[in-house]
Amino acid sequence: MSLEVVFLGTAASVPTVDRALPSVVVKRGNEIIMFDCGEGAQRQMIRARVGFHKKMKILVSHMHGDHVLGLPGVLQTMSLLDRSRELEVYGPVGIKAFVRAIQRTVQFVLTFPLEIHEIKSEGVIYDEEEYQIKATRTSHVIPSIGYALIEKPRPGRFDTEKAKTLGVPEGPLWSLLQHGQKVRGPSGKMISPNRVVGASRPGRKIVYSGDTRPTDRLVRLAQNADLLIHEATLSDELLERAEEDGHSTPSQAAEIAKKALVKTLVLTHVSSRYKATNELLQQAKKIFPNVEVATDFMKLELPLLE
Repeated sequence: MSLEVVFLGTAASVPTVDRALPSVVVKRGNEIIMFDCGEGAQRQMIRARVGFHKKMKILVSHMHGDHVLGLPGVLQTMSLLDRSRELEVYGPVGIKAFVRAIQRTVQFVLTFPLEIHEIKSEGVIYDEEEYQIKATRTSHVIPSIGYALIEKPRPGRFDTEKAKTLGVPEGPLWSLLQHGQKVRGPSGKMISPNRVVGASRPGRKIVYSGDTRPTDRLVRLAQNADLLIHEATLSDELLERAEEDGHSTPSQAAEIAKKALVKTLVLTHVSSRYKATNELLQQAKKIFPNVEVATDFMKLELPLLE
């Protein structure tokens, strides 16, 4: 299953010529999971060739305009393109009233079912066969949520030669063994999956901080993540301002990544005061070397773990 991260918008609250407002999409096979939906997100989706008709969830971290005001445009564009598949939106308390106000005042007709979920507690907010989504409270100036997309372990590799040696014919019985079920061999004896299937293989994990000061909740959520997408709005020199505004600096984001033992850190939500980001990058690298500063339309492919 392919897993690609596309950064649609990497600015903080004010867009720039090069950076749109916050939005990140994860393309998992034929499904799209969007973290935040800043203004102009639908145009960024078009430029990045992110489809409007696929199975999709939008996860809003908090109700500040730079993270949620793109939602009206996305909903309207989907309707104009005759989307019919259900769309799910998750966010803090207030997201339902916001979307209903859009529908009531802008008065466009949705062509698809819209399911809105208000997150009122931490933990698993979505669970299916292949992955789950977890949420945690973060530390911003208004209620804010961090999210983790966590794939479930995949079955181990199937040893076809062992299966043949045991006399199990290729076909449905192989499939049953791969899915953890015992089968009856040609001799009449039961054959356990562990005789032909290796140890389960870990899934991948992506964590998105939203806007936040450093918090141990995010360290716990991001534990052993393959990718942590963490805001770094202001440089280390503006630590007090970052604390006051409910944001993080590059060094603080790097400390979170280090404590959580993540593999890769990507900094985003960059203030418009920074025309170049090398300063931010170097501050983070002193603490956590495997780090990048996101740019609009940057893509990261997360390979399957063996």
